[in-house]
Amino acid sequence: MNFSYINKMNLLLSEPRFLKEPISIISDIVNEVKFKFDSDKIELTAMDPAKISLVNFKILSSAFVEYEVQDRLELALSLESLKSVLNRAKSSDTIKIELDKNKNCLKIQLKGETTRTFNISLLELDEEEKKIPDLNFPLKIDMHSVNLNDAIDDISVVSDAVALIAHNDKLILEAESSVNSAKVEIPKSESVLINLKGDSVKSRYGTEYLKKFLKGSKISESVSLEFGKDYPIRINYLVKDKLELSFIMAPRVPND
Repeated sequence: MNFSYINKMNLLLSEPRFLKEPISIISDIVNEVKFKFDSDKIELTAMDPAKISLVNFKILSSAFVEYEVQDRLELALSLESLKSVLNRAKSSDTIKIELDKNKNCLKIQLKGETTRTFNISLLELDEEEKKIPDLNFPLKIDMHSVNLNDAIDDISVVSDAVALIAHNDKLILEAESSVNSAKVEIPKSESVLINLKGDSVKSRYGTEYLKKFLKGSKISESVSLEFGKDYPIRINYLVKDKLELSFIMAPRVPND
């Protein structure tokens, strides 16, 4: 891998959670990924091995104390390796990230009462660039993330799939098995904003993936949902001027 065109990369992050939590969540879905570095952000877009879901993560330069990236570059890493290092970061630590071209690795330094330095080898990934699909959603719901987590936890007691039904005045989650059923109603309120174009919409999704996505509540207290009738769902977590973590998943078809 030739990095001769790269002049310098120097990043300093004073809030480890902005990297630590997203990487931990994403590593449950996909392992080897390409990070894109440019002058104002770091971004990754990846699809899980089963090709059911797609994840997009952006952390902005404004989240860093220092952010210097000269020229655009792509670096492939094992998220499991990166997660293991970031998990060693304490909340009071700073994280310094540099590119070591000679060793072909990413150098990560955790500095607090002690200074710990780790080198993570870069990978060669020969894969097509993952692009975020152009989706047109008739619905957007903004709500407290903990309330959505609780609802999905309730539903998963009964089934591995949940039907989401959105009306102008409420969101309903339903599930049933051969012997049991469950229903959760979340009414529209000051903390549950529903913007629906047209009539009610309904779609089914697997709870196994949803529960992985909803760990995004560790990042943000609020979550946005977008879906349509038998249409993909997009779940989005945002920390303003810092980062964004979103997931897109295909619906469960009636006969699966």
